[in-house]
Amino acid sequence: MSEVRTIRTALISVYHKDGLDAILKRLNELGVQFLSTGGTQQFIEEQGFACQSVESVTGYPSILGGRVKTLHPKVFGGILARREHEGDKSQVLEYEIPPIDLVIVDLYPFEDTVASGASEADIIEKIDIGGISLIRAGAKNFRDVVIVPSKAEYPLLLELLNKKGGTTDLDDRKAFAKYAFGVSSHYDTAIHTWFEQ
Repeated sequence: MSEVRTIRTALISVYHKDGLDAILKRLNELGVQFLSTGGTQQFIEEQGFACQSVESVTGYPSILGGRVKTLHPKVFGGILARREHEGDKSQVLEYEIPPIDLVIVDLYPFEDTVASGASEADIIEKIDIGGISLIRAGAKNFRDVVIVPSKAEYPLLLELLNKKGGTTDLDDRKAFAKYAFGVSSHYDTAIHTWFEQ
């Protein structure tokens, strides 16, 4: 079983876009296809790169004021499918699920929103659902997927892309998964702390 994986498709859904331009440029040079939603898709296209909308994959628009964008089997199936599992391979074909090899996320700024003295309604809206789910899915399937869980890891990804091109090994992917679970743990703890108070 080969542990080397090639990045062909990247799903990008980020709040902070600073530092993303260099990553997009390098991924584009490597022939990686972009998949995104809303403001991130607009940013990618403004950089001059083609970007397929998540909506064109799922067949559903962004709904409920943007609360539901990526939460769909065609997105999560593309992340969670085990590349060398016969049953998964069969279902991916059956349901026409495109594989997603790289997931780049930067969550809504929950802690900054709380610190700003925002209203409870505004704070609630900054509890990220799709992003945290993407992080957990990508991290769970680290055997096949690279997960970049926050802008803090953008430089690490760029370094990896410059060093190895579009390929990663298991140690690379496991290291990013470790960061991902750290990000999700910190985020959930911050939300729990706010509710406690």
